[in-house]
Amino acid sequence: MARPHTASRSDRRHPGTARVDREITGVLALLAEEDDYERMTGYGAPRHRDHTQYLHSAGTALRTRRAGGRRTRVGLLDPEEYAAYCAGSGLDPGRPDSRHRFTEHLADTGATLPYEGGPLADLLPDLAQLALRRATFAYAGELLDGAGRCPECGESLARAAFDRASELLTAACHALGAGRHHLVCSTHTQAGPLLAEFDIRTSPGSWPRPGESASLDLVTVLAAALAAGLPCGLVARTTGPDTPDAVRGWRLREHVLRPLTAAEVFDAYCTDTETGDPIPPEPGVDYRAAPALTPPRTPHHDHGQEGEEAQE
Repeated sequence: MARPHTASRSDRRHPGTARVDREITGVLALLAEEDDYERMTGYGAPRHRDHTQYLHSAGTALRTRRAGGRRTRVGLLDPEEYAAYCAGSGLDPGRPDSRHRFTEHLADTGATLPYEGGPLADLLPDLAQLALRRATFAYAGELLDGAGRCPECGESLARAAFDRASELLTAACHALGAGRHHLVCSTHTQAGPLLAEFDIRTSPGSWPRPGESASLDLVTVLAAALAAGLPCGLVARTTGPDTPDAVRGWRLREHVLRPLTAAEVFDAYCTDTETGDPIPPEPGVDYRAAPALTPPRTPHHDHGQEGEEAQE
């Protein structure tokens, strides 16, 4: 017969750890910010002495589980997202089983990372980056969903924008030449800026074709800008041995990436986007004119846009 659960000696010494462990169902929905912690305690989440003690208890619980052979994934718990999930699912946000359902939802949506035994503080930046990627991807997806269909042919404008964005990214990677490239695509929406990053290494004589899984975020942001007619830019930083980093960029115009001049790239990098004040140039960086892109494949339907080449 199974023995009833009794608190271990460690649990009795650290009751906060036991409270956190009871909330874990293979996934820990972590309250990384103090404000989030206070809001969730209002929904009945276990209260600790303060947020710092909560984080300490969470780290201890994770290490204890790992030492006992129990694997745990960690995701960030956003109280607003939690409340919306409960409202949409007909759940009482004050019940523990509702919190358990939400942590399972986090895992199902890919919003968690495995805990590998290190300090919890080391995992927080990666979790924040993952949360930002999810939010960016979700909002870009909303813009694409709202694009509708071509009134003339009925083709999905989101699908056409996604195809064009994939072609433009491939063409940009090819134009950059051999080396290691870090690309950043950014656009501005009514809800604020959207930004995605992508790294690729290209070889001499090869035609790079970015892997869909690695470049999906960047392609999605670029496609959203195309579909919604938003201002958008693509900047690439190329690194190589014994040479300064080269920074180049393009601006989206009429479904085409137009190359920026060296002066335009310098201005973009050396101007504070919030205040407009100049920023000193970064040492060891060479601001260069971007190459013109090989024209992407002309789509079957241009939806009112000219099938332009990327040259000025």
